[in-house]
Amino acid sequence: MVLSAVQQAWESCSKTDTAFILVCSVFCWPIIPAVGLGYSGYSTRRSGLASFMPSLLAIGCCSIQWYLVGYSLAYGEGTGVIGDLKYVFHRGVLADPVGTIPAILFSEFQLIFCATVCAIAVGGVCERGRLVALIPFIFLWATFIYCPLAHMVWSDTGFLGQLGALDFAGGTPVHICSGASATALSVYLSYPVFRSRKSATRTPSHLTLHRPHNSVCQVLALIIIWGSWLSFDAGTTLSLNFKSVMAMCVTNLCASAGAMTWACITYYETGKWSLDSTFMGAIAGLVLITPSAGFIDLTTSFFFGVGGAIICRQALRFKFTDLARRIRWVDNGDTFATHCVGGFVGTIATGLFARKEVAAYDGVTVIDGGVFFDGNVKQLGIQILEALIGFTWSFVGSWLLIALVDCVPGFEVLAEDEDVVAGMDASQMDESLYEAQWASETDYHPFGKGNLILE
Repeated sequence: MVLSAVQQAWESCSKTDTAFILVCSVFCWPIIPAVGLGYSGYSTRRSGLASFMPSLLAIGCCSIQWYLVGYSLAYGEGTGVIGDLKYVFHRGVLADPVGTIPAILFSEFQLIFCATVCAIAVGGVCERGRLVALIPFIFLWATFIYCPLAHMVWSDTGFLGQLGALDFAGGTPVHICSGASATALSVYLSYPVFRSRKSATRTPSHLTLHRPHNSVCQVLALIIIWGSWLSFDAGTTLSLNFKSVMAMCVTNLCASAGAMTWACITYYETGKWSLDSTFMGAIAGLVLITPSAGFIDLTTSFFFGVGGAIICRQALRFKFTDLARRIRWVDNGDTFATHCVGGFVGTIATGLFARKEVAAYDGVTVIDGGVFFDGNVKQLGIQILEALIGFTWSFVGSWLLIALVDCVPGFEVLAEDEDVVAGMDASQMDESLYEAQWASETDYHPFGKGNLILE
């Protein structure tokens, strides 16, 4: 029997590595709706479901965009900034090995990154942005913001990667990108330029601060996100080796250090333990470790978690100031304070503490290391450049894209005042997580009124 080209390519792949990345992909996928679950818990009870829905839109829209052009733009050869259209419609993306796994599996694993970043980013519209405007925005954002940034950092021809930027699992393409994009959306909703500004029924304003309304959503989101993140960082090696094990271990320790640091500081100040503080501390630790998980040891990861929690907690304080209220600053889900600030700190810290010895745990990777352990001072400048390019590209680009969508009749991005007051669940979905959804059916009977026969 003569094997087809696809079968021959499949035979050349490592079955162990393929099984490993397949399992990692399955465990990673729940992080996308879990991000929405977290936003739902942070929102008011009248906007809980509408705050969850953007994560589902991110899954659907990003999956289609990735199939059509996204994978090709991110990982095609192209230029130093963006890939070509070699793989458009996933032509030829089948069993040919990328490393030791099939190309189609590599594509699927990277799609989960794209959709996760998007789910975090679109949280910037929670509680006052219209859902319909997100569909064109997500497609445009994935095409013009995420794909070029992923190409610059991770592809073989990307100029930041060739420059020597160290970004293991996404300090810039994931966290700085999502945090900057979410901030751009939030800023635009506070200061719209086009149709949302001209409408008399839409008044850009600062949202009054409130506590998270649903702790159960936060608990579930934390459990899923933490577990999925371990799979993300372990799977980023794209093969099963000791570096995969190490990446998972440093990720867990950093998240644990961040969670305990933030929680203990809150307890010291208030005398009470806080789920919200523990959640935010874990996220801060996970953000800090993302760019460095394949380059640092356990001791360094512990201090990354402690430092990340302290820095991100201080950044979070800004939204409680009178200045934030005056400038209409809205940081939904604390995305700027954790993902953007944390992404900046993690990316730069990677340049300071990366170790060539740890990077070589997979037996393949060779780097010059960072400043403190290997004396590579140049790496710090490269990391700062990467972070600045990532923030500028994401913030400016996302602002321009949401402004473009706002120009289109019917796609105004800012909800009307009465819809914001009533809650986005009622105006955007006509569904709710709570009993009010069923108020009109209190007298419902499965066989209709008057049809019940008693014997």
